[in-house]
Amino acid sequence: MSHRSDRRNFLKQGIGAGICAATWTHAASGKSPNDKIHHAAVGVGGKGWSDVMAFASHPEVVIAAVCDVDEARMRRATQQFPQARPYQDWREMLDKEGDKIDAVSVSTPDHMHAPVSMSAINQGKHVFVQKPMTHDVYEARRVTEAAAKAQLATQMGIQVNSSITYRMAVKLIRDGAIGKVKRVYAWSNKPSSKYRPTGPRPEGKDPVPETLDWDVWLGTAPVRPYKQGVYHPTWWRGWQDFGVGWLGDMGCHIIDSPFQALKLTAPLSIRAEVEPAWWNTPARRCETWPTWQILHYTFAGNDLTADKTIEFTWSDGGKYPPDELRQQIDNQEYPAQGSLLIGEAGSLLLPHVADPQLFPKAQFKDYPLPKLASRNHYHHWIDACLGKATTAAGFDYSGPLTETVLLGTVALLCAGQELAWDAAQMEVTNVPEANQHLRRTYRDGWAVQGL
Repeated sequence: MSHRSDRRNFLKQGIGAGICAATWTHAASGKSPNDKIHHAAVGVGGKGWSDVMAFASHPEVVIAAVCDVDEARMRRATQQFPQARPYQDWREMLDKEGDKIDAVSVSTPDHMHAPVSMSAINQGKHVFVQKPMTHDVYEARRVTEAAAKAQLATQMGIQVNSSITYRMAVKLIRDGAIGKVKRVYAWSNKPSSKYRPTGPRPEGKDPVPETLDWDVWLGTAPVRPYKQGVYHPTWWRGWQDFGVGWLGDMGCHIIDSPFQALKLTAPLSIRAEVEPAWWNTPARRCETWPTWQILHYTFAGNDLTADKTIEFTWSDGGKYPPDELRQQIDNQEYPAQGSLLIGEAGSLLLPHVADPQLFPKAQFKDYPLPKLASRNHYHHWIDACLGKATTAAGFDYSGPLTETVLLGTVALLCAGQELAWDAAQMEVTNVPEANQHLRRTYRDGWAVQGL
């Protein structure tokens, strides 16, 4: 047995299932506005690296601990933050750092967002989690409820929610610039082939790198062999056990603004159109997400919409809104990613990470755009942890947004059927077999209190 294996076995014996089924319940201690936030980062490679650097740039933050399943990817963080205590297993980190940290960020593959976030909430820690907030609808509901009960500062990593451009679009819609809204489209078609695996699952196994704890990387997911360059560190998103596909990634960003602008909550129903080759290949359908999809949501209307209900369509993988709707944007080309809101008095086009555009341009050429102050999505959360702010993408908002997005993944697995959704009961009422897709079964030994 190697020294590394011996050390890992010792840690597992020492923290084992007792930490997996954590029962921490003490609330976060109140902090004076003059105190610093002692922060622990779970996942510090890739997006996790930019996340931890963003938190560290806040003058009231101390990076107290860093955690990554891959020691090679953690090395840069330990060099950047020599005072931070390093961990390879987030359960050990929470166990040992519980009385030393105030806040936790979660920048892991999607399937571990809820387990880490809920465990941190159970300890009374403020939580920032990358999008989507969770992997499953059930997890989103439970994490949202737990954070509200604990009265913690939370934020989901939809950074564009804080951008001037997206906030400007929300204000334009709320102010009635295009009148009551009749129809919404949102889409994402940036190149993505490596993020859309078509399977099948590769056979055999490769040696696990000495720096990687593959068992902790798998976490709640079923055991499968390690394959070099297939899952870790970058390409896990298209595999159902680990990610929720392009919808969960870009959908959380692009659906956000129309969802917030129109004060939408849970959909009434949802129907999916999918790539026929994916649907007709069971081995693909149970392992990966389709390479393209079109989702039709129906929401209850309100004082911002033209009718009693409003249709909202998401598409990706090369699919755009109907070509004839280009007349709504003066016949210009659709951007690769964005959203289009069609109102009774005009249309608003919001290219992803760009200024909103009002159409017809001749009609709106003198329309004043809102003047908004800049806001740092990461610092805003830290300020909320210090009691100085209230986050705009806290779990009270991003939980229902995540549920809506993830209901799309449920619809994909029941393609062609319109699913009637009872949000209060958290149940698809007309297609009972769809409910099995609302919640995963965690691997033995990985239970978390509240999930």
